Amino acid sequence: MFAILDIESTGGKFNEEGITEIAIYKFDGEKVVDQFISLINPERKIQAFVVGLTGINNEMLRNAPKFYEVAKRIVEITEDCILVAHNAKFDYRILSTEFRRLGFEYEKKSICTVDLSQKLMPNLPSYSLGKLVKNLGIPITNRHRASGDALATVELFKLLLQKDTSKEVISNSIQIKPKKRKDQKLIRLIEELPSRTGVYYFHNTKGKIIYIGKSKNIKKRANQHFTNDNHKSRQIQLEVEQINVEVTGSELIALLKESQEIKEIQPKYNRALKKRLYTHALYSKVNAKGYIEFKIGSANLKAEPITTFTNAMQAKSVLNYIIEEYDLCQRLCGLHKTKGSCFNYTIKECKGACVGEETTEDYNVRAQQVIERYSFENKNMLVVDRGRNSSEKSVVYIANGKLKGIGFFNLNYQIQNPEVLQQVITPLENNRDARHIVQTYIRKNEKRIKLIQLK
Repeated sequence: MFAILDIESTGGKFNEEGITEIAIYKFDGEKVVDQFISLINPERKIQAFVVGLTGINNEMLRNAPKFYEVAKRIVEITEDCILVAHNAKFDYRILSTEFRRLGFEYEKKSICTVDLSQKLMPNLPSYSLGKLVKNLGIPITNRHRASGDALATVELFKLLLQKDTSKEVISNSIQIKPKKRKDQKLIRLIEELPSRTGVYYFHNTKGKIIYIGKSKNIKKRANQHFTNDNHKSRQIQLEVEQINVEVTGSELIALLKESQEIKEIQPKYNRALKKRLYTHALYSKVNAKGYIEFKIGSANLKAEPITTFTNAMQAKSVLNYIIEEYDLCQRLCGLHKTKGSCFNYTIKECKGACVGEETTEDYNVRAQQVIERYSFENKNMLVVDRGRNSSEKSVVYIANGKLKGIGFFNLNYQIQNPEVLQQVITPLENNRDARHIVQTYIRKNEKRIKLIQLK
């Protein structure tokens, strides 16, 4: 759990400043679950330049609560939280100083979104909050007021969590809690999970990720882990101490994140996805008579396939669909091994390419449509799918036939704008497993998702 905050102060000598306004948003990694916003009477004069910057003056604060009157609420809303702020060193110092004046030592782990932005998004022109969120397309209102700046930091932190593919931030923020009886622990962990689509991470007591999974219903899937009696499930039940989730809305985004992060993090209980996700592929060639032939074969790391399949049965099923959809010849697709006509020709469902009755030009037009539909070669496109909420969509970016990355965008954004696209995209490794995941997902969901071809 995170407490994302922003503080406006009086200015003045180091460690003599007072708080004039504070905003805290309690954030569970997906949404804000609690908030506290208040003006505060600092009991000291506000510097003139600060009044000009924030618009907060001494008259406005005359009847505002003093810090000791809101201290308990601040302690409550930040309990068991990591503090997150833009230039966290400043906000944490000011807050700790105010508590120290009350004789209370306020100590928390903290994360600075300036440092995190520089690490995850290097070479940006500026890392000031105003310029950074503007470059990233994040809306900000009431600039230099605590609530406006804190809300902008919430949206920035969401994006940074998405870009933190190694999950270093999450892993480092795990707090070791007292051990409980096994059944109580597992019940507690499941109760906190959402019944939504996304990726989930099982951590041990040291914060290390021991298992990564994806599901359309995270709570239901975790419950299966905790009720299964096989050896791996029993080991996970013993070791898991914390579960973190990343809601994606889109199953495609969840599949891609799961695949990449397992390869990168290599959790001890994720052996399955260390292997290749597909066994068969669809290939094409032009035969001696000039016809395009299709063939299903074992996946070959040297040859570039049109598309890949999880197994032979799936490959054959898709090829039969292609033959029917595009009026192709069974023999030229390798499903009817004969020197003469194919079976479909005898029932007048093949136009006769197998016996030379249909010209190569006419036949190859339809065969080429298959290649263009299922191959990524030289393609520039966006795969647009569900987002994490009703005002958002997810996007997978393919450029020159290669997977470039994933992201989320507001429905009001022009996602085809290169500048917007560049900022919302989190890079992913372009490998055959990732392309297999995207191609398979498109085949299964092409009537529901949106494909945008780019120039």
